[in-house]
Amino acid sequence: MYQAVNAVLEKYDADMGAAEAHGMAVGMLCVELKSDAANWLHELITDQNGLFEEDKNLLADLFERSRALLDPENGEFNFDLLLPDEEEALSEQVEALRVWCLGFLFGVGYAHTDADWPGDSAEVMRDLIELTKIDSDVAGEEDEAALIEIHEYVRAAVLIMRDQFAEYKNTNMH
Repeated sequence: MYQAVNAVLEKYDADMGAAEAHGMAVGMLCVELKSDAANWLHELITDQNGLFEEDKNLLADLFERSRALLDPENGEFNFDLLLPDEEEALSEQVEALRVWCLGFLFGVGYAHTDADWPGDSAEVMRDLIELTKIDSDVAGEEDEAALIEIHEYVRAAVLIMRDQFAEYKNTNMH
């Protein structure tokens, strides 16, 4: 899926790759599970006139699949970040994780313009901002282990953000 999404984004000269685009989608969905895929698509590819239907469907499918995996009603947590396979160079994996975090921050900011951050979400955002500064010049088992830990942290952080915003909405709607 990662390579396919990357190829589509490259074909249309999008300003970002698959990891960052997925991060943005997840950020938008964490703030508002009902976020519109069309807004996300517009952020990725401004001029959609030449966008082939199959490419648009692939991107929309990624967005909708992310929505389904983030929906707390779907029970078991199967959500994961869209990143390159473990066979790819470690530096490429780290760089993809870094830009995924950038995309996520943008997506949250896109969907949440309020200065008020619910619960622990401000702290999580600070951590993710720090992760956008990680060095992708890495090698060896120690760095591989660190990447796995960071990956798991980011997955957990996404769920914390999702839950904090859901709770925030429920509290402020009454």
